[in-house]
Amino acid sequence: MNEVVKFLNENPVQYLATVGRDGRAKCRPFMFAGEMDGKLWFCTNNTKDVYKDMQANPNIEISVSSPTYAWIRLNGKAVFENNHAVKEMCLQNPIVKSQYQTAGNPIFEVFHLAGARAVIADFSGNPPREYTL
Repeated sequence: MNEVVKFLNENPVQYLATVGRDGRAKCRPFMFAGEMDGKLWFCTNNTKDVYKDMQANPNIEISVSSPTYAWIRLNGKAVFENNHAVKEMCLQNPIVKSQYQTAGNPIFEVFHLAGARAVIADFSGNPPREYTL
């Protein structure tokens, strides 16, 4: 878990892929909010298409590469929770704070990945490192 969290924190703009409600692949920039209680957390807005897509099909994949040409692929099932402590953690990010202001904002949603699997790889020729989270 620590290596996955470190990689996500060091590469703050990831790309989240969903299956859109139209059946087509959708990919958009996203940010990792943090780890809490052994779960990887993210946040979004319940008026956005990405939220609606994840409600229709919660299976997602997140990917990002580093400046040194290493990358991570992280997939799992998006599980939404009304978790005040996680929302407060998310609000420590000034970008999130500017969008939602408070944990009580009715459009502010947080989710973690259930059954998460991560693969970190690079072009070194070494085998990828795989994690079940």
